[in-house]
Parts: sequence; structure tokens; C-alpha cells
Amino acid sequence: MNDNRKKLFDKMGEHGIDAMLITDMTNVRYFSGFTGSDGYAFVSADASLLVTDSRYTEQATLQADGFEVKNIADFDIKSVIKPNAKVGFEDIAISYADYRRFAVEIGNLIPTGTMLTDIRSVKDESEIECIAEAARIADAAFDHIVGYMRPGMTEREVAFEIEMFMRTHGADGLSFDTIVAAGEHGSMPHAEPGDRVIAEGDLVVMDYGCTYRGYCSDMTRTVAVGDVSDDKLAVYNLVKQVQSDCLAMIKPGAVCSDVHKYSWDTLNGAYPGCYGHGLGHGVGLRIHERPTLSTRCDVRLEPGHIVTVEPGLYIPGKCGVRIEDLVLVTKEGYRILSKSTKELVKIH
Repeated sequence: MNDNRKKLFDKMGEHGIDAMLITDMTNVRYFSGFTGSDGYAFVSADASLLVTDSRYTEQATLQADGFEVKNIADFDIKSVIKPNAKVGFEDIAISYADYRRFAVEIGNLIPTGTMLTDIRSVKDESEIECIAEAARIADAAFDHIVGYMRPGMTEREVAFEIEMFMRTHGADGLSFDTIVAAGEHGSMPHAEPGDRVIAEGDLVVMDYGCTYRGYCSDMTRTVAVGDVSDDKLAVYNLVKQVQSDCLAMIKPGAVCSDVHKYSWDTLNGAYPGCYGHGLGHGVGLRIHERPTLSTRCDVRLEPGHIVTVEPGLYIPGKCGVRIEDLVLVTKEGYRILSKSTKELVKIH
């Protein structure tokens, strides 16, 4: 039995669950190794089943070690359900149609909330190595792009170059759509790269990441094009200081909402209404995972959590600044996986 399934059985025991129905494909991958896009897993003391369709049965047989692969076309899940069994299901990650179908076929379904995502939130050494490699590729892309970009290029051209560099230097793919936002576009935290020309005096926000063996990286740096005004430098320096202060708060036992609150109080105190998102989020097989550094998350950080720390300020019609690191919580405190400089780089 692999370590991930052992973690699952331990949690099932804690929750008094006899079996687990896993329908979220990221969790199917985590617990079985199957990387296909359709199917579900069923795990109990007597059976570990991977159920998918004919497109994926051969792939599943190769990938899902320790699982018996079933073709959904001729498999009846009722055949493996014991009388009065308590079967857990992912109430936060299932369609209503699938819930209705499984409720009829299985019967006693027990919602498990964040149980599976909480298991996934604590990374083992192999996962940490994959995320660290994805971060290394992103760092290399930053080194490349600051030597490549020039005034007169468009946001779209810069974004394309970042993506091509990562894909040709070891990345499996992108962990999310690349953000390049110049000047006034930077005031939109999730701006889409367009035909806006990068010009002297701009601050340019670049938020991007890649995947390595399925695991994501996420990093943001803001650079200057030539000399920028003193008021823009003030925005940059404040975000940089707050990011440093928040990093110093990352350690086992720290409450996620407390770390976020410091960034919120400081940035909105200086620039009211110009900071509206959470300080960070977990990263793993998905780009947004638990725990989140936000108002709504009272999880205490523990060794193995990997989170982003990404305060930002967004001044409408003027500029945006965000600085983001990928951070591993360790027994001693934290280790930054994003190595790119946070000193303000000038593009000429």
C-alpha cells in the first residue's frame, strides 16, 4: 500500500468511515496515480478500485498500482458495497447529478468535507522536490525574461516568451494562464496579457508558474521599465516590506488568518481599498489548494505545507505591485522555494 492510501485509511478510521468514494480527479490521481481525466476511485478494507471508461483502462492499469481497474460500462458499484457500510464522499467536489446517481447506487453516503484536500495539503519529500523543481524553472524564466524584454514589446509578447522558456526548459506545462500587466493594467490582479505596449516609466507585474510531474509552481515579480516615479517606488517598497514581514510570520502553529490580517491591516491602512485578495494559498497538484492565507482560514500551518505569500497593491488608473514567493513550512520555520531577486529590477 502506498503512503497516500495509508494516510487515507487512517483518516477514514478517524471519521468512522468504512469506504471512500473519490470523484475529484486530482484526488484520484493523488491516491491512485492515475492521471486520466475521467473516472472515480473506490477504496475500502476489501477493495481498491479504479473505475474509468475504455479510453483509459489500459493507462489506468499501468498507472494505478495496487488498484483493480474496472470498465465503467460493465461495472456495478453496488456489487462491492457491504450492507450498512458508511461510504464517505467528496461533498465539496461532486456534481449534483453524480451525487444523485451514487446516492441511489450506494445508499449511505457520508460527507467528508475537506478531509481529502487536508491530507493532500501536507507534502512529502517527493512532492516537495517536484514543486521545488517547478519553482526552479520559473526562476530561470525570470532570469531570462528580464534580459529579453524591452520597451516597445507588448504584454502578450512577454507572456509568450515566458511560457515558451518554461516549456523548453523542463516544464510539463503551465500551472495557470500567465499574467503580464504593464502600467495601469497592473491595477487588475488577474489582468490578461494584451496588446498594451510596455513603456518607459511602467511597473510591470508578471505572475506565472509551471508544472513538473504534475506539481505546480507560482511566482510573481514586479519590474520597472527605466526610471519610475517616486510614488510608484513607494508602492513597491511597501509591498516588499510587507511581504518580508509576512514571511517572518510563517512557522508551524501560525494561524493562516492572522498572517493575512497583518498584510490586510498594513496595506489597506496605507492605501485604503487597494488590496482586496487573500495573502496566499496552498500549492500542489493544483495551483490553489488548502490551506489559504485568508480571513476565512483558521488552519494552523504545519511542516509540509507549501503556500504562496503574495501581498499586492492595485492603484486604479496608475499601477499595480505584487511580490509572491512559494514557501515551504519547515519544523524550524520556513524555506523560500522562489529564489528570484525581490530588489526592483530595471528594464532598459
